[in-house]
Amino acid sequence: MAGIGRLEAAIDNAHGRAPVLLTCEHASNFMPPQFSGLGLSQAQLADHIAWDIGAHALARRLATILDAALVAAPASRLLVDPNRDIGAPDLIPEQAEGAPVPGNAGLSAADRAARIAAFHAPFHEAIEAQLAASPHVEALVAVHSLTPVLFGRERPWHAGILYAEDARLAEVMIARLAREANLNIGRNQPYAPSQGVYYTMDRHAGGRATVMIEVRNDLIRDEIGQTRWARLLADAIKAALAVLASAESQANLAKIGGRN
Repeated sequence: MAGIGRLEAAIDNAHGRAPVLLTCEHASNFMPPQFSGLGLSQAQLADHIAWDIGAHALARRLATILDAALVAAPASRLLVDPNRDIGAPDLIPEQAEGAPVPGNAGLSAADRAARIAAFHAPFHEAIEAQLAASPHVEALVAVHSLTPVLFGRERPWHAGILYAEDARLAEVMIARLAREANLNIGRNQPYAPSQGVYYTMDRHAGGRATVMIEVRNDLIRDEIGQTRWARLLADAIKAALAVLASAESQANLAKIGGRN
């Protein structure tokens, strides 16, 4: 299946004025017909193993509230995960939560390269192009969702805020969300960047502030939940961007003072 057609990323609000670019790596469970669902059932393809349920709808609402651009991957992560390095063992998973993915077993080097060229490369090229055309962007925010139960274990977090060495956005967002009663916000939960899940942010940061959001998918399966969480997260992101802008302003003033 080396002749797969290239699938371009989905872009919303390309000319957004906010100093932040949103990404949604696991936005869709779409698979071109020639893949025959990778041998999985319709129920499996509708489940979170194939995509981040509710994440794209949430990200689109965030883009509108913030007036930010959004770049979303248009195909299932089971074909190739755009949020993984091309050398990662789970780039094209042969198992998903313990269930075999028949269509991913024993792929040739040519098949793997074709999938990367069709689904992985276009997403990252779209981000690069968006950033090149938007010099005002000073932050990247990835939008994901998490399943409430994994391998039979309940996950207690309503949302998680993930970050690596750069905590400029995360610290403010966590503090802001902590104001909401009864919310359990995980710090580098349910995953941490050290687990390979921060690939997009690491690849495109270029000195920009970065953060990754995970919202429990049962909370954003409908418009009511998506709207609520878009408002909560937009408020937290705006607060973080304000602190970021203030810090940069003070740094610039210090530079000017140092030259006088």
